[in-house]
Formats: sequence, C-alpha cells, structure tokens
Amino acid sequence: MNETSDIAVAATIAVPAARAYSIIADYRNGHPRIVPPKYFRDLVVERGGTGAGTEFRFEMRAMGTRRVVRATVAEPEPGRVLVERYPDGTVTWFTVDPATDPSRCTVTISTRLPGGAGLLGRIGKAMLVRFLRPIYREELERLEAVARHG
Repeated sequence: MNETSDIAVAATIAVPAARAYSIIADYRNGHPRIVPPKYFRDLVVERGGTGAGTEFRFEMRAMGTRRVVRATVAEPEPGRVLVERYPDGTVTWFTVDPATDPSRCTVTISTRLPGGAGLLGRIGKAMLVRFLRPIYREELERLEAVARHG
C-alpha cells in the first residue's frame, strides 16, 4: 500500500500470490473479469495488454454519471506491485503479498486521489472515497472467485 493513499482496502484470499497477480496484470482477459460490471464497462486495451506499458480505457459509472477513463500501467515491483495512473492525477496500486501459507495471499487496492481545493474539494474527495470502498471490496471478492473457479 502506498503511504499517501486516500483509500486502501485489503483482503486475504485463498489464492497463491502469483495467480492473483497474473489476473490483475492481464488487462485483456483477467482484469475485466474482476472489476464490478455495475461500475466498470467496456474495458478496451489500446496498447500492450499485460502489465507494464499497458494502456487502456473503460467506461465508469459513478454517482449518476458515465465517463470514459484512460489509464497507463506500470510495475514498480513486477509480480508484487502494479500501478494504474490516470490523466486527472489519480493513482491506484494493486499490491499482492504472499501469506505464510503459499496457497493464500493478501491483496491491497489503494488509491491516491487528486486534491480538491477548499471545502467543496474535500467533501467531493470524501464522497469518492466512500463510494470506492465497497467497489474495491467487491473487486477483491471477484478476484478470489475468478482465480479459484476460472
């Protein structure tokens, strides 16, 4: 998890770390299956497709609006940390740490949101954090299901 994140949700799942990471890093087949379809649709890979160098876009439905979002992927620690960067300054980290039991791992999704100016900016940021938390929990549940059952 990044020290400056505004939100972080972690779960220990019954999946080996390498399997979990490979699904997260696969933007053609794996990642689209773990994002909650109620909020994320039409993930399209524009460049690459696995890990660092991948560029993609998707439609996000949030708080009554729809918008197309683009992102680029980096892997500062391949096999452990994957980072998505968005043009608005938002950064999301996926961190996969093996557990003592090799058949399990802890996955953390953390996000740093761009700072909003003044009281309204802080309120908007707080609302977005509250909105994202259950989405990240669902994403971690979907990750475990996809990894265990295909």
